[in-house]
Amino acid sequence: MLDARQLEALAAVVEHGGFGPAAGALSLTLAAVSLRIKALEEHLGQRLLVRGKSVRATAAGQALLAHVKQVRMMETDLLAGLQGGGASKAGPRWQSLSVAINADSVASWFLPGVAALLQRHRLLLEIVIDDQDHTLDALKSGDVMGCVTTLAEPMRGCVAEPLGLMRYRCVAAPEVVQRCRTPAGAVSPHRLLAQPAIIFNRKDALQDAFLAQHFGLRQPLYPRHFAPAIDAFETAIELGLGWGMVPEQTVAVRPGMQELLPGATVEVALYWQHWAREAPSAQRLTQAVKAAAQASLLPLAAVA
Repeated sequence: MLDARQLEALAAVVEHGGFGPAAGALSLTLAAVSLRIKALEEHLGQRLLVRGKSVRATAAGQALLAHVKQVRMMETDLLAGLQGGGASKAGPRWQSLSVAINADSVASWFLPGVAALLQRHRLLLEIVIDDQDHTLDALKSGDVMGCVTTLAEPMRGCVAEPLGLMRYRCVAAPEVVQRCRTPAGAVSPHRLLAQPAIIFNRKDALQDAFLAQHFGLRQPLYPRHFAPAIDAFETAIELGLGWGMVPEQTVAVRPGMQELLPGATVEVALYWQHWAREAPSAQRLTQAVKAAAQASLLPLAAVA
């Protein structure tokens, strides 16, 4: 059997970023926290933490952290049931769930789709924003209980459920679109690459995918602005700072954007990966995420 106090010490060290802060959070001495971690490592026969300037969990440590978070959620749901729905003078208890999602999904369909559930069941979200090709890293590390990802192959101990397609279009301010066209009105790839692209962050590969799919260009060089916030990203495009890829729903509500190559899209298939063993609160979130995606995204069959 695993010792609950040792597991909480491990979780505290990782969550608080070190042994000292963990000791303070647990109201223990530094030596007591160290002894609990050492005892857990000896019991399992392997290292759970990499100690250095910063403390991080090993692969085994990450697996244990995921277990701790699952147990916490299940205990919260159990107590709520035993207490008649968790009722108290202050109302039902709030419960936290951590998820990793790409920024476009958060803004366009995820939050609108789960808002009612969060309010009804007093759920708190901790959202980790990352590119859809990299959100699975947070699930692997045990930092989150679910993620929106492009990876269809389920991670060990997890389930990958298809959500749908996000369709992106290449847009720019009208004056930038004109600079990218030849006198005959066709888009010139050379003129396009002379204009800066607006890119969300250095993990964002949508622009390269667009150039590869529609112009046959593989990793071309072109100037880039980086704007890692949705509002800043879209404002930069409308101000004429460059061209970029946005969800097609955005084009309809942002009159300052004009499609650069009408009909040319990039489709991104999204999946919801989550723990196979979920607490009831996490199960409710999974159902809400799937329903929200079905209402807002294109069916995956549209890939063909």
